[in-house]
Amino acid sequence: MVDIGTQQSAKKGTAVRGATGGLSRRTVTDDLCNAVTDEPIEVTYRRKHVSAEEAADLVPNDARIALGIGVSQPPSLLHAIANRARSGTLSGAKIYCLLSSAVAGETVCARDVAHAIELVSLFHSGVERSIDKAAAADGRNMCAFMPAAFHQVPKLLCQEVVVDTLIAMVSPMDADGNFSFGTNTDYAQPVSKVAKRILLEVNPRMPRVSGECTVNIKDVTAIVEHDCELIEIPRGVPSSEDNVIGSIIAGMVKDGDCLQMGIGALPDAVCRALLHHQHLGIHTELLTPGLANLMRMGVVDNSRKRIHQGKTVFTFAMGDRQLYDFMNNNSDLEAYPVNYVNNPFVISQNDNVVSVNATLQIDLYGACNSEFMHGRQFSGSGGQLDFVRGAYASNGGRSIIACHSTAAGGTVSRIAPVLAGPVTTPRNETHIVVTEYGWANLKGKTCSERALALIGLAHPKFRDELTQSARSMALI
Repeated sequence: MVDIGTQQSAKKGTAVRGATGGLSRRTVTDDLCNAVTDEPIEVTYRRKHVSAEEAADLVPNDARIALGIGVSQPPSLLHAIANRARSGTLSGAKIYCLLSSAVAGETVCARDVAHAIELVSLFHSGVERSIDKAAAADGRNMCAFMPAAFHQVPKLLCQEVVVDTLIAMVSPMDADGNFSFGTNTDYAQPVSKVAKRILLEVNPRMPRVSGECTVNIKDVTAIVEHDCELIEIPRGVPSSEDNVIGSIIAGMVKDGDCLQMGIGALPDAVCRALLHHQHLGIHTELLTPGLANLMRMGVVDNSRKRIHQGKTVFTFAMGDRQLYDFMNNNSDLEAYPVNYVNNPFVISQNDNVVSVNATLQIDLYGACNSEFMHGRQFSGSGGQLDFVRGAYASNGGRSIIACHSTAAGGTVSRIAPVLAGPVTTPRNETHIVVTEYGWANLKGKTCSERALALIGLAHPKFRDELTQSARSMALI
């Protein structure tokens, strides 16, 4: 459980007008955001350093808030904002984010603040799934969901939604007045360039990384200090199917290839199967413990990349304490905004990109549903299509979609006649599909040839049923 204790500031200031014109509940320094010419960095920091409650008071009614992803969601700030909503002094706010954390679930995403704060999800986690499950049982509206390709999120937040507030956790300030976004550059850094107010929670445990991933003290509205453990994602135990699929995919990877991996037991199994490779590179949306281990073992040296040669490039990271310690001040890593890292054109600039992503369901045409289950949103599009397109456009690149052949304890085939949800990766884009029964390259195949190839990747007990469906659909 993440420590959600709040550090209080001992500072006092003069009362200021609140968002609705009245006096704010608590006092904040009246010169908090005033620019001071040639003010020393340390003085600016002290002037902007406030308590979590004082920072929360700077959020106006009807605010449009971009909240950092997962690891970067700041506990003390979120508790203070939720307390404002519960006390009736905040209303009409909207929070936009991906992958809400447990601390967000008990604060700004909690049911008792929904009257004041609306959560808009761009990628569901267990928090949003729980909200949807409870809403369905009570006949209420489910969590608002905004479909989006990950590389487009900065533009959506800055130009379509037009958020006015950024809330995130960062590393301590350096000598030049820069805070590193650490685990989460993604959309936080682009939003920091346009937001009217930036509220940061400084945590000494947040790793400092290189790249284009900082915000300067002069652009920050308020700073809260809070030392707490970062969220950790437990490593999944690989199944026998994961290990088989990992070996199949590793057999497709050549020395010198450039990798992108998703999260979970299956990508970790792929990473373990790559330990005997050499000179691999990494250009990935998500930096995982499995990828970091390939760097530690010398399997990844990024020596054959065409762009950012010698550097592992990522836009956000999730994992364990060992990963975060590995990231801290590691000159072999660079973080960039997601509109750069996930841009298919940028991805394609490296040769031999191998993209590995998971899906929930594949239809007989090759289209993939990677985000919808049991009639509800399960996750989101994320960067899957970004890397499917970027990897295939790369010289010698391969885009791989992997999944177990069955789900629900073997009672449901993941290869189905038609999808039970939206299309995450269109049939036109799907390249290589892998299950524990082998792999198939769908490019250059007719619809009939695709159907036959996919049936061959299904669990044997479902193949006759799928063949009959293919015939009824005039596919074969």
